[in-house]
Amino acid sequence: MDEAQFDEIVRRYRDNLFAIAFQYTKNAADADDMTQIALLKCYKAEKPFESEQHIKNWLIRVTINECKRYLVSPWRRYTAPIEDYAETLGFETPEQSELFAAVMALPQKYRVPVHLYYYEGYSVRETAEALGLRESAVQTRLLRARRKLKEKLEDWNDD
Repeated sequence: MDEAQFDEIVRRYRDNLFAIAFQYTKNAADADDMTQIALLKCYKAEKPFESEQHIKNWLIRVTINECKRYLVSPWRRYTAPIEDYAETLGFETPEQSELFAAVMALPQKYRVPVHLYYYEGYSVRETAEALGLRESAVQTRLLRARRKLKEKLEDWNDD
């Protein structure tokens, strides 16, 4: 892979990979590290990629694996409050900010499928493949996540 191809891959997928890593780490610095590791592995990969979708799927899988490895690492660093990072995002409406906070409050097993399905536009099958789950497990997690989000957002609106 030459530098121009790699630069295009970085430009195209960096933000998506960061968002996925952030769903796992809940920390911008750690998410950035996981993104860089995945991109570095892509640069060093000697295997040929069949298509753009193959590259994207491969990068997401590597990012998820690196995040999982990081989360069980004894070197895991202190994480900053999610509110500090949310302030840097500049949401257009208060509702968007509330939704972000509600999604980030979900347990990881719900947060990541929600991100892949709703924000990345992956199908249930693609989400299942990326996470190494059965399609029925992804559907169940999405259903439970929607229920939890509905409850949390209704509670906030009542307040």
